[in-house]
Amino acid sequence: MEYSSQQWMLKALHEAADELQSQLLGFSEEDLCRRPAPGEWSLKEIAAHLRDAEACFLERLRLIVSQDEPDLPDIDVDAYVLEQDYQSLDLYEVLLEFSRLRQRSSSLLWSLEPSEWEREGLHPYRGRLSIMQVARDMNEHDLSHLWQARRLRRQIEEERATGGASGGSHEGQA
Repeated sequence: MEYSSQQWMLKALHEAADELQSQLLGFSEEDLCRRPAPGEWSLKEIAAHLRDAEACFLERLRLIVSQDEPDLPDIDVDAYVLEQDYQSLDLYEVLLEFSRLRQRSSSLLWSLEPSEWEREGLHPYRGRLSIMQVARDMNEHDLSHLWQARRLRRQIEEERATGGASGGSHEGQA
């Protein structure tokens, strides 16, 4: 069976959502809230950021599907980490909401004909964005933060194994 680029994109989006959950479960609240270095995010902050970014992506997709060349909002979801208290959130509720949003995004994308993936909206800074580009952005965003979560998970597990803080250097957030 040969897959279209849309099917590959949908497969990647589905798998990333599952992988996110596997990277975040099984940690204490202290570990979930631990920031590896100043300016870097905790596992809980990564999860909440991905949830909020998914809501933004879904809004863009809905606008593009329902309107001809709509104006797309410019939402700085990175700023939410600083503006909101993600550390006090319940991780399971965050992951559940992320999964619900991702299911809505995926269902919307699955419902589209291949030609509809070329529909576009107008972003104030990035210009024209097609549905395919929004889906690619979602995938790249997932991969970036999954890498970040894996790195932090590995660091926490190494510190558990050695009984304390690691002596290794901390890399900055990508």
